[in-house]
Amino acid sequence: MNLVIDIGNTRSKLAVFENHRLVFQETADSQVLNAVRKVMDTYAIRHAIVCNVSQFQPELMTVLEAEISVFQLTWESKVPFQNAYQTPKTLGVDRMALVSGAVAQFPNQAVLVIDAGSCITYDFKTADEVYAGGAISPGIQMRYAALANQTQNLPHLKKEIPATAYGTSTSSSIHSGIVHGVYHEINGFINYYRRQSENLTVILTGGDADFLSKTIKNGIFADSNLLLKGLNTILALNLTE
Repeated sequence: MNLVIDIGNTRSKLAVFENHRLVFQETADSQVLNAVRKVMDTYAIRHAIVCNVSQFQPELMTVLEAEISVFQLTWESKVPFQNAYQTPKTLGVDRMALVSGAVAQFPNQAVLVIDAGSCITYDFKTADEVYAGGAISPGIQMRYAALANQTQNLPHLKKEIPATAYGTSTSSSIHSGIVHGVYHEINGFINYYRRQSENLTVILTGGDADFLSKTIKNGIFADSNLLLKGLNTILALNLTE
């Protein structure tokens, strides 16, 4: 069995795969090491992959390497696509995993992956399995925080789907501006890429995927586990070397 560890900006996820079948997953938050120990006590883990875009716990690698083979994802890792990014060293390993998941699930198809997390990232791969690039914009929570932190009088609100496109109070205007702004941004990107690739597949993932999928109906697939699946795909690919 494979252990997949995704250490993100705001939370961490663990998953266990038996070949390509997801058998367990959980959100670990700050208790990653304790969660890993519990998983390793429960499942017969042979290999692990770590994807880290945030603060790393050195003791985590020590614990893993003492018992199993561990692979840490870097920009130099073998992936199932051709990377056309002009600065491959700066491409986030999480985005590499997302594209790998898209390749595994939708081979030989043009795919746009939209990851709605701390940031909203857009990643496009061609039907020839070439990663062409994408875009990065502030995530929903970041937009709420920016309005509160960069102004004197606007409140810091929790995300909420607005009842209408126009706000009738400061709070409802903030909800409308942020949520509808994200909604139109995402649909704008989808429409742009569909003009480039007629048979485009769109995948929405990330922490805010469920929240956004209630308002975005633009023919998308919602898959909250795409990154985990992509990491397992990368691990399997590198184990065959």
